[in-house]
Amino acid sequence: MTSAAPNTRSSWKVNASIISKRTSNPIRAIVDHIKVKPNVNKSMISLALGDPTLFGNFKIHQTCTDAVAKQLHSYKSNGYPPSTGYLHARQAVADKFTLPEAPLTAQDVIITSGCSGALDMCIGVLCNEGDNILLPRPGFSLYQTLADSKGVEVRYYDLLPENNWEMDLKQLESLIDDRTATVVMNNPSNPCGSVFRKQHLLDFLAVCERNHLPVIADEIYCDLVFSGNEFFPLSSLTTTVPVLAVGGLAKKYLVPGWRVGWIFIYDRQNVFAAEVREGLNSLSQLILGSNSLIQASLPDILNNTDPSFYHDTRVQLEANAKLSTDILSKVPGLKVIVPQGAMYVMIAINVAEFKDIDNDIVFTEKLLGEESVMCLPGSVFQCPNFIRIVFTSPPEVLQDAYQRMAEFCARHHV
Repeated sequence: MTSAAPNTRSSWKVNASIISKRTSNPIRAIVDHIKVKPNVNKSMISLALGDPTLFGNFKIHQTCTDAVAKQLHSYKSNGYPPSTGYLHARQAVADKFTLPEAPLTAQDVIITSGCSGALDMCIGVLCNEGDNILLPRPGFSLYQTLADSKGVEVRYYDLLPENNWEMDLKQLESLIDDRTATVVMNNPSNPCGSVFRKQHLLDFLAVCERNHLPVIADEIYCDLVFSGNEFFPLSSLTTTVPVLAVGGLAKKYLVPGWRVGWIFIYDRQNVFAAEVREGLNSLSQLILGSNSLIQASLPDILNNTDPSFYHDTRVQLEANAKLSTDILSKVPGLKVIVPQGAMYVMIAINVAEFKDIDNDIVFTEKLLGEESVMCLPGSVFQCPNFIRIVFTSPPEVLQDAYQRMAEFCARHHV
C-alpha cells in the first residue's frame, strides 16, 4: 500500500475549487451591479424572467396535476429511478416525439433534471477542457456558464437581427478548427423569439456536414410557434449529422419548477455509438436521475392532455407578442424585432436618439429607477444596445409597463 505524503498543514485554509471559480452567470454579473432602486411611487413590473407561472395567467392543465396526484397516491414512484429515467417514461417520450424522418426509441432518450440538466450533460459528454464550443450571440446565458465551468473555450457566432436573427453561417464556419467539439443551435430562440426557416436549417447542417461537427439542438420552445411560421426539428432534416436534441416539460407544459427534461440521441450513422452514448449514461449517474414522481407521470401527461391546452397557450402568447410589437414599435428610439415564437422579444435601442442614455445597461438602470419596470439588457446575451422583454404577463400588466416605457423614452429622447 502506498503511504500518504506528510501533512504539512498548520492552519485552516480551505479553497474553493477551480470549477467553482470559473463558474459564473452572465446575467448576475451585470444585473447584480445595477444599484438603482425601483421608483417607490410606482408598482414594480418585472419583464425579465422567463418563467410563465409568475402572474398566474398561464396554468398547467388539470390532466397534468391529476397525473402527478395519481403517482403520488400510488406510492410506487418514491424511490430512486434509473439514472437515465424510468423505461416507461423514456418510452412515452420516444413515442410522443418520434418522426418517420427522425425515429426515436426508448434507448435514444435520457430523462434529465430539467432542460438545463440536459444541456449540462450534452456539453459535458462532447467537450474536453481546452476544446472550444460555438454558441449563438445573442444566446441563452447558461450555455456560457456551463462551458466556462468545464474549461471549454467559448466562441460566438452571430445571429443577424436584420434577417430575423438567422445565423451568420459564413462567420460560424470561420470559427471552426480541430478543437471545436460541438455547436449549440437554439430554435425557437431565447432571447430572440425567432424561428428558423427550413432552408436556413439545411444550410446550417451543410456547414456541420462539411466540418464533421456534431450539434446540440436546444429545442425547448419547439411547440411555441406563432402563425405563419413552422418549426422543423433539426434531426428531421439530416441523416448524416449526429444531433443531441434537448427539451422538456418546462415551457410547453408551463411547469419549469418540475425539473424534467430530456436528451434525444439522433445518430443514424452510429457516430455516437463508440463512446458518446455510454458517456451520457455515465454522466447521468452524477445526480441519479430526475424527479421520480414527475417522470413517472410522463405517459399520462404526454398522452392525455387535451390539445386545446397547447392551442390556448400559443394563442395567448401570440396575442401578447402582437400587443408588445404594436405598442413598442411606435416608441421613438426603439426598434422591435418581431418575435416568431417562444415568449421573448428583442428590442434595439438607438442610443443616438437619446440625450443621456449611452448603452443598454444605462437604459435598463434608468427605466428601473424612474418607472419600476425591469427588463434585461442585451449585454447579458452578448448583444449590446438591445433589451429583452418577456411577454408572459397579463395584457393589462404589459400595457401598463409599455406605457411607462413610452413615457420614459419620450423624456429622454433628443
